[in-house]
Formats: sequence, C-alpha cells, structure tokens
Amino acid sequence: MQSPAPFARIGTRGSPLALAQAKLVRSLLSSAHGVGEDDIHIEVFSTGGDRSQDANVALSTIGGKGVFTKEIDEALLSGRVDIGVHSSKDVATGLPEGMVLAAFLEREDVRDAFLSLKVAGIDQLPEGAKFGTSSIRRAAQALRLRPDLKIVPFRGNVHTRLQKLADGVADATLLAMAGLNRLGEAHRATAVLDADNFMPAPAQGAIGLAVRSGDKRFLDLVAPLDHAQTHARIAAERAMLAVLDGSCRTPVGALTEGQGGSLTLKGEILSLDGQTTFRAEASGGDPQALGEKVGQELLDQAGPDWLKQWMG
Repeated sequence: MQSPAPFARIGTRGSPLALAQAKLVRSLLSSAHGVGEDDIHIEVFSTGGDRSQDANVALSTIGGKGVFTKEIDEALLSGRVDIGVHSSKDVATGLPEGMVLAAFLEREDVRDAFLSLKVAGIDQLPEGAKFGTSSIRRAAQALRLRPDLKIVPFRGNVHTRLQKLADGVADATLLAMAGLNRLGEAHRATAVLDADNFMPAPAQGAIGLAVRSGDKRFLDLVAPLDHAQTHARIAAERAMLAVLDGSCRTPVGALTEGQGGSLTLKGEILSLDGQTTFRAEASGGDPQALGEKVGQELLDQAGPDWLKQWMG
C-alpha cells in the first residue's frame, strides 16, 4: 500500500544550525495546523556553499549570496519540496522567478558575538593577532577598530569554527548571536557586540520561508508563522541591499528598529580595510520605500564608482 503524501515537505541545508531551524519550522507548522510532525518531511540538500570548504575561496567567486540556497530553490520550483527554510541573510536580493519569501519567523538577536579563548574583547587582542572570518563585512568592521589585525579565512558551521579557535587557527572570530542561541551555545560568546558599532548583516537573525509564488495552499500554510514586525524590518533591509547591489563582495551593515507602523533603518557600507565608512538613517512606515531611500542615500554619499574603486 502506498504511503500517503506528506502534509508538507521542507527543504534545508544539513548543518546543525540549518536542521535546528527546519525542525523549528516543522514544529510551528504542526502546532498551527494540528498535524503530526511526522507528517511534515524534512529533505536535506548539500548546497554549493556547503561543498566548497576551502576558506581561501571567496563565496563571491562560487555564486555569491545564493550559493547557500540554489539547490533548495531549484527543488522548490520543481515541486520536490514545498517550503524552503533559509537564514534570511543568505538569500540573494533577486529571487528566482516563481518563488517568494512569504513568511519570516520572529527575529532572534541580531547582534554579532565575539568569541575568543584568549581575551575578553577585540580591544584586548595583541598587536597583529589573527582574526578569523570569511565575512568581508565582519573583517572590515574589525579592521575599522583594529587595523593591525591579520584577517585569516575562516569558514564552516559553528562547531567547526569553535574547533578552529581551539586549534589556534585564529585568536578570535565573530559569529551571529542568533545561531548560537538556536543551537543552545550562547555561553560560547565571550562578548556580545553593540549593534550600532558592529552593524549586523542585512536580515541577520531571521528565518525566512520560501514558497512557490502561485501556490495558494502553501502561501496560506506559512501565513500563521509570519511575524509582521520582523517581515517589515527584513523587507526594509533587503530593499536597501538591492539598491546597493549587495553581495558577498560588498561590506554592508543594516539595523532596523521601531514599533508599530514606524521603522528606523540604519545602513552602512565600508571599504574592505574598514578605513572608509558611509552611514545613512531614515524613518518611515513603508519598508520598501524606506530601504530604497537609505540605500540611495548611501550611494549618493559614496559616489557611483565606490564598488569599483574599493573592490578592485
């Protein structure tokens, strides 16, 4: 006898954090719709970003932001899965035709955490210390404060990076506090950084749910999981990023605050060495218009050739 079709099929990456996020979505869907968790299947995909473990290879050279979502997006569009579960900061601003980010779970802590087995803060690192990160935003922000630091490539899931610290590959690193919280590893943070000084990546800390844009059933299924305030904030930050043509080659930070219908979006772009920074801030009720305004203001400050000039 053929087994019945699952209530829903979730697509995710296979890292411990990605699986934790997928299981959270499964639990929320189960509760929202009164179905057993066993009726919601999780399918694990190996993405290009997962397969490229060489920390010396920049993500921008193997596919940019979409390198952690492409295989899941393809499975969604082909009907193999029904819902793609993503860390929203990994999702490219230009989505493939036929899919939409329909819902966002309530946002976790947006801040970055400083991790070191040797010192309590970035200001206490010795001259020329090795700072591990493959994020050019985090590298630029660290160099803005400490231009003497030596940036060393640092990639892998949370536990891999913690092991690299223990092995002396680097003296310190930064990780998203949201990921540490979701894995029950918040105690690993040596310090939690102020979000105004170390502005997080656009959409950091939010789990996004992708579905087929014309699929009413799954649009309706994920709707109860959507956190309106988070959705508005992520929409503003992604709109800003789209104006900046943001990618893995571009150091960009964003921070949205506010309650109800009024949001305040702060954005920044940095040179790779962190020594040049442009910042803009605006408030408003329309997330798309707000993001576009801040993005354009940053471009106006920096000039049209800033990307070419700084990225070489």
